[in-house]
Amino acid sequence: QGQLVESGGGLVQDGGSLRLSCAASGSILSRATLGWYRQAPGKQRELVATATSSGNANYADAVKGRFTISGDNAHNTVYLQMDSLKPEDTGIYYCNAQGRWPWGAPFELWGQGTQVTVSS
Repeated sequence: QGQLVESGGGLVQDGGSLRLSCAASGSILSRATLGWYRQAPGKQRELVATATSSGNANYADAVKGRFTISGDNAHNTVYLQMDSLKPEDTGIYYCNAQGRWPWGAPFELWGQGTQVTVSS
């Protein structure tokens, strides 16, 4: 019923930039709160940024001022622009969508994850 597919991860040097993409199937973006999470080796998954369907964005303190979440409803894609990357930003980044289907049932979807590695 719904699928999220991330892309855009890779290896970048300290201070560099990457843009992650999350392509959503169907009309998920218009009915969901979207989020990016990350998981570093040996650590729990943590929230990086969220964006509601009305456009309100929130960020973890560690990424404020450096990361920007945005959506393109026309292409059913949500992005995470990551600037001034630091080695501590290294991890697997996951896209998440939480909302309700038209018939009212709730849903939560996860992408497969994309690796981001920042070298010092």
